[in-house]
Amino acid sequence: MKTLTKRSVKTCEELLREFADEEQAATPEIIRYTGVGKRDVYNITAPFEDDGELVIAGRVEERDSEHSNVYFFVKRGDEWIPREGAPVFELQDPFITRIKGELIVGGVQIFPHPTVQDALGWRTVFLKGKTISELKEFAKGPDGMKDIRLVELKDGSIGVLTRPQGEKGGRGKIGFTNIESMDELSIERIEEAPLLKGQFVEEEWGGANEAHLLSNGLIGVLGHIASFEDAGDRHYYPMAFALDPAAGAISDIKLIAARKLFLQGPAKRPDLVDVVFSGGLVRKEDGTADLYAGISDAGAQKITIPDPFLEYEA
Repeated sequence: MKTLTKRSVKTCEELLREFADEEQAATPEIIRYTGVGKRDVYNITAPFEDDGELVIAGRVEERDSEHSNVYFFVKRGDEWIPREGAPVFELQDPFITRIKGELIVGGVQIFPHPTVQDALGWRTVFLKGKTISELKEFAKGPDGMKDIRLVELKDGSIGVLTRPQGEKGGRGKIGFTNIESMDELSIERIEEAPLLKGQFVEEEWGGANEAHLLSNGLIGVLGHIASFEDAGDRHYYPMAFALDPAAGAISDIKLIAARKLFLQGPAKRPDLVDVVFSGGLVRKEDGTADLYAGISDAGAQKITIPDPFLEYEA
């Protein structure tokens, strides 16, 4: 198995300079949706197969609201439409994986904050079933934690990526632990996951968006790294790194895309223009990968990039 080496932690600005020095070629494409009125669709998953048909899950909401639903879309012609008869969940930021032959769908559930007036709290919710139509909730993460992701490992155990904030994680750091079965996916196990060291400076944050089991048993992590400007503008960049689930070693974070590679489009608010939220990655046999992403919290696009995980399988 490839040995992973972690060097010094780098800021968003440093990573962006390195990324700009590389020749970047992309073929951006807007993912177009109908059937949801004037609501925006963003923070989508990559397409996945369900009942012999490709499906995308997406966050659907009004431009001036944080109250969203997760819809399942299928392609008809050049557009994606809500799948007839599919459930709709009152969640944000959907994600998918498969474990032990079952489809796992998750998302962020918001609720009135228990102590802060007129504020929202959030937690990650997990559903499972053989197909979309059979999905049932089976687990929840800790209050205040987004970006919990699961991946089935070569030995049959399950890798759990976490993202605590506050006393343990600051603005948001990634943790990792192993569980033997889905029955062990509990709030306690998630909260106890050790942090991966040396990924983010204290002023910045990041999280995992999707985990890929690589051919050699490593985990390829698709995620985001983010920062604030003094003026309050947010900057979110798609990134990737590799994780050795046995040794706990990690590689350096590398940026794999930036807003400039995508087409122009609307933004939910002026401070969210430079936000690209990694939704999912489809690895292809020609050494490239299709990255599906939410853009500026108001739209969804796809670009084709070099497969960011190939170097870890070499």
